[in-house]
Amino acid sequence: MNLPNRLTVARICIVPFFLMVLLSQDFIELHYLWALILFATASYTDHLDGAIARKNNQITNFGKFMDPLADKILVLSALVCFVQFRLADSWVVVVILAREFMVTGIRLLAAERGQVLAANKWGKAKTVSQIIAITAVLAFQFVLELVHQGSIPAFTVFGADGAFMLTWIGSFLVLISAVFAVISGMVYLMQNIQLIDTTK
Repeated sequence: MNLPNRLTVARICIVPFFLMVLLSQDFIELHYLWALILFATASYTDHLDGAIARKNNQITNFGKFMDPLADKILVLSALVCFVQFRLADSWVVVVILAREFMVTGIRLLAAERGQVLAANKWGKAKTVSQIIAITAVLAFQFVLELVHQGSIPAFTVFGADGAFMLTWIGSFLVLISAVFAVISGMVYLMQNIQLIDTTK
């Protein structure tokens, strides 16, 4: 297994630790900070494995399949937790999940025909928007953790309560990432519509 593929596998392996930290607000102090660090580290491997693979001509079918899958596992894990914490609307996350199920279905159809479908530029834009949204939400909640602990004073944003505004901005960024998910999903479907044979 080459280095890019090992980085992809490492990203998947980080997810359980990320979830453990994110869901341990009663046991780990500043858990949003540690969750942010783990998520940022895992997200950076997404950039790193692709860059190394392209530079060293180490692009493999394993990487084409596992790299987007690793992204999905990381991102969807975070978003499902956000619903539990009321940091994202459930319907928005359902839209994102539906897109991923659809794309995964198309990939399985392609695999049956011996094809491996790589992510397109819209899929990459979707992933980047999701990473930005999740990183922002975690960072905002870390700031609010500090306020709750009294480490920094309460504040306002544009005259509104800081906690409300940061949570609202985070939810809005997740919504934007859902828009990219829908667009990229439709583009992916149109590009691979030949794989769906309605006569069978």
